[in-house]
Amino acid sequence: MDPFSAEGELINIHNAFHQGQHETVIEFDTSALSPENHLPARVLQLRSKIALGQTDQVLSDVDGEEDTPDLAAAKALAQQTAGDEESALQLAQDLAENYPDNASVQVLCGTVLQAQGKSEEALAVLTKHQGNLEAVALIVQIHLQQNRSDLALKEVQAAKRWAQDSLLVNLAESWVGLRVGGEKYQSAFYVYEELATAPSTSASLSIVGQAVAEIHLGRLPEAEAALATALEKYPEDAELIANSIVLNVLAGKPTEDLEARLQKTEPAHALLVDIQEKSAFFDTAAAKYAPKVSS
Repeated sequence: MDPFSAEGELINIHNAFHQGQHETVIEFDTSALSPENHLPARVLQLRSKIALGQTDQVLSDVDGEEDTPDLAAAKALAQQTAGDEESALQLAQDLAENYPDNASVQVLCGTVLQAQGKSEEALAVLTKHQGNLEAVALIVQIHLQQNRSDLALKEVQAAKRWAQDSLLVNLAESWVGLRVGGEKYQSAFYVYEELATAPSTSASLSIVGQAVAEIHLGRLPEAEAALATALEKYPEDAELIANSIVLNVLAGKPTEDLEARLQKTEPAHALLVDIQEKSAFFDTAAAKYAPKVSS
């Protein structure tokens, strides 16, 4: 039996991870799990610690256990998140070459490779999966980053044939829906709304998804209410802050305070990098048309 299936004993911790409930994952009682499921549960807990920025703790936790490819893959992801990209890349490439069929290696090393702009290497690792829904989800994300919505949709449709009711498939379909648009915006909204409003599944990640869907549907006040409420509960969540900036731009409201807040929380956030790049492009273009005064 697949331990991540609806009947498997890892389904609750797995869903909590993908719902963004990282504290729940870390605190999950693994003592009653079957021996073969202790390692995948531990990997999920390590990944949640990485997601919460506890990279030093993860690196210390796996120190000396790199002979276990799952834990070595977690180390590579922690190194990448901590900014040690050279070490992360070397380790990820070594693991991908030596353990190409390991599910943790596929997903975590695929994540590292994609983060360093090596999309084709990442896809080469991920496409070796045998029914690994996390690999499917990451493939979908890579195709969306490549602006290949057609390939992302194809991947989701293939996965739905063997994992119809999976949370991860529903989320992946929602990601594609938010890119494709039209009636798919509403479908994505329903998925995120269900997660965001239920106490057992609500987390900042699902609230962001709900708000993004609201924005696409033109319901800016509803999106603003959702993000404002979430920011009170998760004041340092970078994605909540970033999407609040986007919403304020669309609503014609000031963003300076939110940008300063994001700069303090996550200085290298993609939105800030994009703003800085566009500002530099504007300054360069404006300089070409600056009035020249000759004496």
